[in-house]
Amino acid sequence: MVTQIPVPTQQQIIYPESDGKPMANNTDQFRWILVIQQNLEWMYANDENVFVAGDLFWYPVQGRPNIVNAPDVMVVFGTPKRRRSSYQQWNESGIAPQVVFEILSPSNTQDEMETKLLFYDRHQVEEYYIYNPTNNQLRGWLRGEDGLDAIASMENYASPRLAIRFDLSGDELQIYQPDGTRFFSYVEICQLLEQAEQRTEQAEQRAELAETALEEEQRRSQILAERLREMGINPDELS
Repeated sequence: MVTQIPVPTQQQIIYPESDGKPMANNTDQFRWILVIQQNLEWMYANDENVFVAGDLFWYPVQGRPNIVNAPDVMVVFGTPKRRRSSYQQWNESGIAPQVVFEILSPSNTQDEMETKLLFYDRHQVEEYYIYNPTNNQLRGWLRGEDGLDAIASMENYASPRLAIRFDLSGDELQIYQPDGTRFFSYVEICQLLEQAEQRTEQAEQRAELAETALEEEQRRSQILAERLREMGINPDELS
């Protein structure tokens, strides 16, 4: 007797949300993932049709949960902001992430990164960037007629999709928004907010002092006017 094992239906196929591995292998890698993801999220905060995610599983093919990758950061234009347990492309009008970032750690192997490049090339990523914080090396690929082509030089290169600029002239990568604002870390943003609050508080204190000084000047003028009237002099005729 031959027993046939039933084939799972689409509803029964499980698309895992995690592989049990950590998001990052060291503090540098984690910091850069956050810096890029959060600053891009900030850039597109007012555009409801740009989705930015970090370390989110991306399933490009329905029914094939074994075809999956989790970019350190990905940007998708044309799909709404909302909570997702994974990015299932067939539920997103077939839109693939257009821009992907990977941050290297010492544990990443050449074979692993070549496999990622092949995945992103095969599944229609338009721009792919790899940053190595250890040696401050940035590599990039841009989609051409035959797939992802390596970008010859990344110094002061501007992303065609994001319009952000990469500066490698210092000890570590600096990224600038289209308006020239530098990408900030969470700590730097908190420091800037604190400085802004201090400036606001100082301005309020100066305004209070100025108001107090004006009230004092008005009080003195009233006292002087009363004394002049007591002396039989009309202060209004003196003005």
